[in-house]
Amino acid sequence: MCGVFGICASRGIDVANLTYFGLFSLQHRGQESAGIAVSDGGSIRIHRGMGLVAQVFSPETIQDMGPGSILALGHTRYSTTGSSRAENAHPLPFHHPTLGPGAIAHNGNLLNAEALRKQLEEEGAVFDTSLDTEVMARLIEHTHGRTWEEVIRRTFARVVGAYSCGIITPTQLIALRDPYGFRPLCIGYIPLPGQPAHVIASETCALDTVHATFVREVQPGEMVVMDEHGVHSVTFQTSSKHAMCVFEFIYFARPDSILKNCELEEARMRMGHELAKEAPVEADMVVAFPDSGTPAAIGYAEAAGIPFREALMKSRYINRTFIQPDQSLREAGVMLKLNALPRSIRGKRLIAVDDSIVRGTTSRRIIERLRAAGAKEIHMRISSPPMRFPCFMGVDIGSTKELIAAGRTVEEVRAHLGADSLHYLSVPGLMRAIGRGPAQEFCRACFDGSYPVPVPQQLEMDKMQFEMAPKSDHIPGPPSLMLAEPKV
Repeated sequence: MCGVFGICASRGIDVANLTYFGLFSLQHRGQESAGIAVSDGGSIRIHRGMGLVAQVFSPETIQDMGPGSILALGHTRYSTTGSSRAENAHPLPFHHPTLGPGAIAHNGNLLNAEALRKQLEEEGAVFDTSLDTEVMARLIEHTHGRTWEEVIRRTFARVVGAYSCGIITPTQLIALRDPYGFRPLCIGYIPLPGQPAHVIASETCALDTVHATFVREVQPGEMVVMDEHGVHSVTFQTSSKHAMCVFEFIYFARPDSILKNCELEEARMRMGHELAKEAPVEADMVVAFPDSGTPAAIGYAEAAGIPFREALMKSRYINRTFIQPDQSLREAGVMLKLNALPRSIRGKRLIAVDDSIVRGTTSRRIIERLRAAGAKEIHMRISSPPMRFPCFMGVDIGSTKELIAAGRTVEEVRAHLGADSLHYLSVPGLMRAIGRGPAQEFCRACFDGSYPVPVPQQLEMDKMQFEMAPKSDHIPGPPSLMLAEPKV
């Protein structure tokens, strides 16, 4: 998770305020902390803190950051590596000994962070946090080069894992994405008078908020540099395969975003269509576990010819529970934000659709509420395959012990949840619904345990088969940015 937003503009454009609005659109990607770094062309200032975007920034704070700023980089955080506390909020500052100050914002998770940390400590680096993002910051500080572009290219040649990063220097905004493309990152521009403002964002929905035009995604292994001279890009690392997280299509990204030229709301409705084909059942109505299950529920209802109805009322003031930092907060959030509608469901046979079942506690509690409200039957339909393996690429699921489907049959999961029936969407059904590129272009390790890169638990998980993509295989360079000729 985590959300990254950045903007490069000419003087007179309120880049801090635009970044503030961009972060609002990425709040779903992280709710623990937020921050913005700005540059006036010489110095960099950072404001960050715990809480939602509106809690961290006041109008006065944004106004103070605005005057004279030409660059801004913002972040909303969902913690995986590093605890949930103020010093771990992004963007994280750094200072190169010859090039000066900078700051980095990161979405993803590094696999070789501990090894790099030990090497840097041996070189004299001092760490203030447990963040893998700080490992990248310190690595930048300890990497030689005559330009920021050279330093960052050398830095990230040593990094392994998932990273979609924004980096701000006194005069440049830099976006880069790991060679597998695990996490999303896109480019846009705002057609302002004189010189357009260039924008980077984790999702296209953030571009819409600031009236930016979507150009394209940052390509895997690509570094895009934005400054007063325009935009150019270089390929700093290549891989023979791409492995974008398929869960971005299922849950993480907002349904009004576009990934791989795929409109996510439509894809999620198609997941519902596939579910209806794979697991039909007689029922009176189709209901959703709001909000993330709603598009698939609508798709199921369309394909099955069964009415879609609301069975759960959601409070719009409670945020996403899956990305709360601990299980007790997740459970409390579920009970606060969802309330059953007895008049709608009493005596009815329900098909209850959700996007996924992770730990199972949420689903079980909701099913209990539906039963208490008088539902006659509850048939669970899940628009993704069972999650049986942990994620090491930026999702807070580091152990199979946290996954209800790990080591259990579907029937055992059904019995634990208390549903009358349970069916997960198959992997082929999921890929048909996404309909973009071969299945090998996606990371589906949480479903099948086939990790695109070796993971730290490789020796302990002897049932899994891992493979490392060749580092030397060539892939085509990035396409034109349309805003400037690329320099590769």
